[in-house]
Amino acid sequence: MSAIVLVQELVKTYGNVLAVDGISFAIEEGEIFSLLGPNGAGKTTTISILSTLFPPTRGEAWIGGFSITREPMQVRRMIGVIPQEIALYEDLNARENLLFWGQMVGLEGKVLKQRVDEILERVGLVEKARQPVKTYSGGMKRRLNIGVGLLHAPRLLFMDEPTVGIDPQSRRAILDMVKDLNRSGVTILYTTHYMEEAQELSHRIGIIDHGKMIAIGTLSELIRQIGEQEKIILSFSEDQHLAPLVDDLNALAGVNHVIAENHSVTLIVDKAEEILPEVMQWGHQRGLKIRSLQIEEPDLEAVFLHLTGRALRD
Repeated sequence: MSAIVLVQELVKTYGNVLAVDGISFAIEEGEIFSLLGPNGAGKTTTISILSTLFPPTRGEAWIGGFSITREPMQVRRMIGVIPQEIALYEDLNARENLLFWGQMVGLEGKVLKQRVDEILERVGLVEKARQPVKTYSGGMKRRLNIGVGLLHAPRLLFMDEPTVGIDPQSRRAILDMVKDLNRSGVTILYTTHYMEEAQELSHRIGIIDHGKMIAIGTLSELIRQIGEQEKIILSFSEDQHLAPLVDDLNALAGVNHVIAENHSVTLIVDKAEEILPEVMQWGHQRGLKIRSLQIEEPDLEAVFLHLTGRALRD
């Protein structure tokens, strides 16, 4: 793969406010790259700069080899932008909105009509296409907002917090749409402050806080940076006395710590997949009745807490 987005030492200030503080990263063609961080971290500002809406104070970025500062028109032809704020005319219906925005990006005639029909199908609004947007739910508006950004079939899509303020069912539909778009070949830069979205969608994740890029990598790479250990949680039948088992489990190679509580035992291990067969053999040899087994991996919440000293929601 090759980089479709290359960002070098990007800085943006508003008066005395440093919104983006020298960030650098690359996005490979065909991947979903998530910018994860709290509100005010610099995610939207970064999107605005890369989409040529605002010039950087310092630094440079290239989209498909084109400079965002020197070749903005070439950049705009390549990208689609899904803003955090809904950008629709509420008195118009979905079809009218798409026709209007399609004309704004240079589509016309049969090509425009065909593209509008395709977008309505993709965002699941065919049956509601002639109803005014002001009658739509928040989730329907969000889906149509995405459809507008797809009209000109962009090679690269910027999605800025596309699931904010919607119900779980609509969020699920949008996340599935993001994955489907990516499978069809669209590269996506996705901003979010939801851990679970970044974990589910991303090939790689950039963690941003106070305008600084503090870590970049796949989920597993980020987790390895902080040395977090995995958990194996074993639940036993209620008649099983657990105290004598703790020393046995602690003696197993690869087990760092054992916690016995109620009718379950939690093993703290470096690599669950390597130690699990031995744990199961140990239980079988002792005739133990294991009712359930669960493996918990460290998540992005732990990574963010380790890197910043605070939870993402703070």
